[in-house]
Amino acid sequence: MDPADLLATMPFAVHTGVRLEAATPDAVVGRLDWEQHRTTAGNGMHGGALMTLADSVGAACAFLNLPAGATTSTTSSSTVFTRGVRKGTVTATARPLHAGRSTVVVVVELRDDEDRLVAQVTQSQAVLRPAS
Repeated sequence: MDPADLLATMPFAVHTGVRLEAATPDAVVGRLDWEQHRTTAGNGMHGGALMTLADSVGAACAFLNLPAGATTSTTSSSTVFTRGVRKGTVTATARPLHAGRSTVVVVVELRDDEDRLVAQVTQSQAVLRPAS
């Protein structure tokens, strides 16, 4: 699926500045730039901005691993922050850990411009099948 078309299905991600660079079932890559309006005390990028990037990229990865006709919704998300971001661009890479009949589990790594780990997110997504 074209990354721009996939991103267009997530208006909040578009509004917050998330960009998708690549999108396949094996990996989805997205980016978010450090901007003053995305910071908290000390000029660090706000954790909510980082989690928005991770959730958006993770949801796209889960979606690409769904069976035909199914949709998805996040059921849990666990984030471990490892360092602050005070400049540049954060790159998120989501990969499926498990793609089953009822859940998809995705791991998302967020890295700074120097390829240092900023956060890791493990996300579970329900597989929602159409009513028969």
